[in-house]
This record gives sequence, C-alpha cells and structure tokens, in this order.
Amino acid sequence: MLTYLNDILDNLISIIKTMGIVDFLEILLLSYLVYKLLRLVRETRSEQLLRGIVVVVLILFITQQFDLRALGFLSETFFSIGLMAIIVMFQPELRRVLEKMGRTKVVQTLAFNLVDARTDMDSAIEKIAASCEKLSRTATGAIIVMERQTKLGEQADTGIILNAAPSVELFASIFFLNSPLHDGAVIVRDGVILAAGCFLPKPQNEEFISKDLGTRHRAAIGMSEISDAIVIVVSEQTGIISVAENGTLRRSLDRAALTKILSNTILKDSDNGAPKQKRAKKRGGKTKEMA
Repeated sequence: MLTYLNDILDNLISIIKTMGIVDFLEILLLSYLVYKLLRLVRETRSEQLLRGIVVVVLILFITQQFDLRALGFLSETFFSIGLMAIIVMFQPELRRVLEKMGRTKVVQTLAFNLVDARTDMDSAIEKIAASCEKLSRTATGAIIVMERQTKLGEQADTGIILNAAPSVELFASIFFLNSPLHDGAVIVRDGVILAAGCFLPKPQNEEFISKDLGTRHRAAIGMSEISDAIVIVVSEQTGIISVAENGTLRRSLDRAALTKILSNTILKDSDNGAPKQKRAKKRGGKTKEMA
C-alpha cells in the first residue's frame, strides 16, 4: 500500500513539473466554477444529488483499482443510464441553478437590455406600500409579485392580463373577498400591474416551512425561490405584511419598512437597466426638486 501511494505521489510531482502557466490558470478557473456550482446548489435537493454522485465516482475508482467486477458493472450502468434519469428527476433544481447563473452581474452586464426603464417606478412603489397598509388594517389577504430581472410571463399567463396603473382602489378591488381574482397573485412589471389572479409555484422544501404559514406565504416563498422577484404578502388572519426574497421571508413590516425594501431593490434595478440619457434626465429632475 505504501508503494502504491509513493507511485501516486511521484506521478503527481512529474505532472506538476510539466505544467505551464496556462495549465495552472485552467485549474484555477475550474476550481472557481466548481465552487460557484456548489454555492448554487447549497441547501437544495441537488446538494444530496452531488454527494451521491461523488460516492458513485469513488466506488467506480475503487472498482477499477481493485478489479471488482460486480461493483464496476453497476457503477458503469449508473453512469450510462442514470444521467438521463437525474436530469428528469431534478429538473426544477437544474432550472433554478441556470436561472441564478443568468441573474449574475457578469451575465447581465454582457446581455443587451432592450427595454427602457420606467421613470414612474417610485410612484408605483408608494402606491403599493399604501395599498398594503390599507389591506393590513382590514386583514384582507393579498399577494403582490414585483418582477425584477427574471421575467414572469409563464406565471402571468395563468391569470388575467390587466396592464393597469397601480392604485390603492384597484388593489382593494382585486383582493376584495368576493372578487374572482382575490385568491391569486398580482404581478407588477415596470411599475404597471401586468396580471392578476395568477397561480404561483409551491416552495421546493415545503416540509421545512413553519406550519403557521398559510397558502399565500408558501406561494410567496416558492416564487422567490425560482426567481429574483420580491413578493409581498398580507396575511388574511393577522394582517401582517411580509416580504419573500430568495426563499427567505421577512415578517411584521410596516409601510415605511416595505417602502425601503422595495426602493433598495426595485429602484436599484431600474437605475442599472436604464439607458444613460434616462438616468441623466432622472438625476436632473431630482436636482431641480431639491433646488
């Protein structure tokens, strides 16, 4: 066994001696990509999947070294047939990983932004915060999805397309108890109510969510897991305002706290995506107001 380990060490040293700068850079790049992949799949079912794959790889390596035919046959069969089954079984996790990769700053910088940012987003946020405050007072259940970089056309198609300007009265009508749209979610895109009565996906790890949370809160968490959307929930039982982002729920918010959260996320996205002339116009308007 000691001789075997010495042979491995000698081979490793000889390989390192023949490596150039490009080889080291390639190893660093590959290590970084593996690190980012592990961070993307952390705390999901994909984490257990990767652990299982590592175990199978180790088994395959051991069978090749010690000529264990039965285990070697099973391991090779797993790799030849099991990969397709893995893709089918873990499609939601793979989709989530790819969506997260598409939302990285590097990808967004390289991508062309063909949609002008709206200048009335600030007003829309104020109206949404005011609406949530009013709905909270009457304990009227509501769920509002603020779209960001990830487009939610798939979810919008499950509801009724409105393309309406947000207002306190309109939100009160949509979420009124006897309204046909009150059970669904409202999707807001670029400061405009895109659709109402929309269905949202369930959370991926629903068994770990508190039993005290109802259907709206679970749907909000599920939507925030598969997208970068900010999801606002008003509880029908307690009137508490909550916000879901990246699978995490923040509760017991007031109007000021909600406005701050939306301003720090939605308005920042608008400024980053706006063309230079739009941003210059907006800064000019602010300067004029201060004067």
